[in-house]
Amino acid sequence: MLNVNNLTVDFGSRILFKGLNFTVKPTDKIGLAGRNGAGKSTLLKIIAGQQDASSGHVSSSNDYTIGYLPQELQITSEETIFDEAKTALSHLERLEQRQQEITHAITTRTDYESDSYMELIEQLNKVNDQLQYYDGQNADKKIEEVLKGLGFADEDLQQPVKNFSGGWQMRVELAKLLLQSPDLLLLDEPTNHLDIESILWLEEFLNNHGGAIMMVSHDKQFLDAITNRTIEIINQGIEDYKAPYTKFLQLRKERIEKLEQAKKNQDREIAQMERNIERFRAKANKAKFAQSLIKQLEKVDRIEIDNYDKKDMNLHFETSRRSGKEVVIAKSVSKSYGDNEVIRDLDLKIFRGEKIAFVGKNGMGKSTLAKMIVGKLQHEGSLELGYNVDLGYYAQHQNTTLDEGLTLLETIENAAPKQMQGKERSLLGAFLFSGEEVEKRVSVLSGGEKARLALAKMLLEPINFLVLDEPTNHLDLQSKDVLKEAIRDFDGTLVIVSHDRDFLKGLTEKVYEFTDHGIQEHLGDVQEFLRIRGARNFREFEQDKNENKTEQTTEQSQSDYDERRKMQKELKRLENRFGKLEKQIMAGEEEMEQINEQLKQPEFYQEKAGDTAFFEEYEQKKQRIADLFEEYEKVSAQIHDLKDKIY
Repeated sequence: MLNVNNLTVDFGSRILFKGLNFTVKPTDKIGLAGRNGAGKSTLLKIIAGQQDASSGHVSSSNDYTIGYLPQELQITSEETIFDEAKTALSHLERLEQRQQEITHAITTRTDYESDSYMELIEQLNKVNDQLQYYDGQNADKKIEEVLKGLGFADEDLQQPVKNFSGGWQMRVELAKLLLQSPDLLLLDEPTNHLDIESILWLEEFLNNHGGAIMMVSHDKQFLDAITNRTIEIINQGIEDYKAPYTKFLQLRKERIEKLEQAKKNQDREIAQMERNIERFRAKANKAKFAQSLIKQLEKVDRIEIDNYDKKDMNLHFETSRRSGKEVVIAKSVSKSYGDNEVIRDLDLKIFRGEKIAFVGKNGMGKSTLAKMIVGKLQHEGSLELGYNVDLGYYAQHQNTTLDEGLTLLETIENAAPKQMQGKERSLLGAFLFSGEEVEKRVSVLSGGEKARLALAKMLLEPINFLVLDEPTNHLDLQSKDVLKEAIRDFDGTLVIVSHDRDFLKGLTEKVYEFTDHGIQEHLGDVQEFLRIRGARNFREFEQDKNENKTEQTTEQSQSDYDERRKMQKELKRLENRFGKLEKQIMAGEEEMEQINEQLKQPEFYQEKAGDTAFFEEYEQKKQRIADLFEEYEKVSAQIHDLKDKIY
């Protein structure tokens, strides 16, 4: 068991959190919640012993083990993948020594009924279980099982770690932690570098893990599958919920509603006390009573509500000029990494206005093709952007390209085009960076804050072609929702690489599936793609559980696609009509307001008193506005119903 006692972290005048107290029990599977920058990653680092708190401490028993996976890590090992993973089992010698120590202690004691004797028995059982788990040849088998579960192929295991990208190196580090099987696993965004197949395997592994888990994740499904407790960092403190993430959201909403009502009541009471103080402080015979009220007011513990759900960043992709019909033209495009041919003889065209998702297992070429499209990667064959294409690109590790020595404001000022100069603070404010925060160095930002800054930097120029490679990595769940809405409203061409089904739902109208056999095109959005494949979600799709299920016919797929396009066209028409109605109502009400102001003047009223035609026209205008309002409400309901069907 681990105890967090009165933990406080501050950076000068900025308090991250203060006086945190909670206990982690052996069976706890905890998800850490809170807005970006609230201190989730910092708390994990302190518990792991990687960072000191300003005050307070973390305590546990001497033999309590902790494993920690940070968001980013560079491994410089010269070992092969297998041998590097095997270093995680160096603790077996210590376990054998501990086994001998406990056995000796048990055999020399006679206080069989004491608590300390029973504790020794429990410790011995724990050590025996761990040694049995890795007994003999079983150790190599376990190493191979974990590495393959995390996506490594047989031929990868004898390759040097340094030959692999940072994401794959993180998988090696995760494998080492899982093999160590510590009493407490601390995981900071563990799914960022995993494909869906590996995420599913990790879910199963963690559900069978005998120790406690505390993790930060933006993957709602992952949290719900594993956690049984959610700790939210909020208002520099914590709220503790005995529930997984989705249930936590419901309980949190109920708590916020109660807090808001309690705050209203408190505000009324405070206002009444302040009125009484003002009333009595000037009267000599009531001055003492006024001072008493002042002291009471000072002692009031004022209710604070940090409802960050309502503090969404304001994200909008500004569309530039109209591009040509053909946005991307690829002819006989191939790309290899040594002997590994990722893409071969690809012929592809992406047309103006298309919304396309790239899906499939890691290593199949999704990010590779995205990088080639935006000109970040050399290749064989011809790949060109079309006429008048203005590109916006968010790379999978975009936040790592930021200059950590600059402030947030300097980052935006240095990248801002002439037309944006002077608007840098407003742009940062739209991404929840305000006041003194804009003077912070990039180096002190959390992963989520860096991701928000990278998005803000990308929006400095108008675009008509948006390429996003795993844009939700490091973003909290609220920011993900805002990003999704902005992408949905984007009027240009879209290519998005993602493993997040909830995020992709309703964003695209075409799916490119990357497989061992090449790239296959599927009409419809991700939901339609999965339905045709007979899969409930990406997890089943990635595992190929449905290979033997009967696929629906191409004609049915085309029919469903056509119906969806028809609904999208109707939605566009209704949204245009909705905008026109809004303008007509505003204009009509302004006109009526002017007439009503004129009628308040006696001279004008007397002039029009006998003018029947004027008042008939006046009533007609009022009725016209009422009719517009009625149509406005009807169109609003139709838009809502269509969105439910489409998205």
